[in-house]
Amino acid sequence: MTELLLPNDTNNLGRALGGAVLHWMDICGAIASMRFSSKQCVTASMDHVDFISPIDLGEVAVVEGYVFNTGRTSIDVKVDVRAENPQTGEVRETTSSFFTFVALDGSGRPTSVPDLRCPTPEEEALREEAVEERTEQLRDVSDRLE
Repeated sequence: MTELLLPNDTNNLGRALGGAVLHWMDICGAIASMRFSSKQCVTASMDHVDFISPIDLGEVAVVEGYVFNTGRTSIDVKVDVRAENPQTGEVRETTSSFFTFVALDGSGRPTSVPDLRCPTPEEEALREEAVEERTEQLRDVSDRLE
C-alpha cells in the first residue's frame, strides 16, 4: 500500500510521526493476514521497531507486508516501509517489523488458519529470510535486556 505524507501526519520537522507509520504498518499487516486466511484478523503483537530513516513531507510511504509463518490460529507478517521521492525516484528503507495476527471466527473466537505453502524457491527464500531476521532480532532484544 502507499501513503502520501501530508501535514496531518508530520511532526514539527515535517517528518512522519512514528505513530502514523505504525498505524500504516498495522493496517498493511492486517490486510495481508486477512487475505491469506480469508478470515477477520486482529493484531496480537508487534515486535521491536527501529526508525532508521525519516519519511519527509511530500514523500510517498510504500508499505509492504507478507505472511512468512503460521501457527494454529496465528499468522506472522513481515512489514517493510520505504520512503520514495516522487520527483526524483529516490527510494530508501525506513523501517520494518514483524507482526502476529490471530484469525477470528464469526463469534470472535480464535480459529484455525491454513498452512503456509511456498510454491516457488523465491517465496521459500523470502520466508526463510524473514524467519531468520525475526529470530536474530528477538535474540538482540533479549541480549539488551540482560
